[in-house]
Amino acid sequence: MSDGEEPVRRAGRGGRERVLAAAISLFAQRGIAATTMEDVAAEAPVSKRTLYAHFPTKEELVLAQLDQLLKSGMTMLETLRRTDLPPRDRLFAMFTVWPWPDGVVRGCPFIGAAVEHPDPTGRVHGFAREQKHVMLTLVTGLMDELGIAEPELLAEQFVTLADGVSSRAMVLNDPDYGRHARAAAEILLEHAPRRPGG
Repeated sequence: MSDGEEPVRRAGRGGRERVLAAAISLFAQRGIAATTMEDVAAEAPVSKRTLYAHFPTKEELVLAQLDQLLKSGMTMLETLRRTDLPPRDRLFAMFTVWPWPDGVVRGCPFIGAAVEHPDPTGRVHGFAREQKHVMLTLVTGLMDELGIAEPELLAEQFVTLADGVSSRAMVLNDPDYGRHARAAAEILLEHAPRRPGG
């Protein structure tokens, strides 16, 4: 480096990726409403100009970080799609609660987003609802693979239990809370009517 030449900083990940990572972390820790765009910019760290260039509104940022969670495989939906696990294992994996690296149980990001954006006609609420429909469709397919006579009905019961686990485990900060729902789910699955030959 010649005299007077400033050192070159390594950019690392791009600004957009850093903003998304910061938003995922801060929204989970503090909540969406309690986190400002300035908070996200400082955490990233990026300038506010860079932040708003990528995400002109907070709603856009909220939607993008939820989509990023989906793509990163950090949601239950990815487990339900795994083809290396038998259907029964994928179903019962819904009742496993994984704390964040800091040891705190955060709950379902889609439920959290819908609670903080309660307008059912809003884009964030609609995105969250869509993921819950996807979850039901995946679980129904797994029930069908197991030969359940009424797969939609049992799937609704399982996703209700799973969402309950996510919420209660977060409120109680108890990563072992899923055992209660799993016990109920095992009984439901054991006694569910099967199709002939199922």
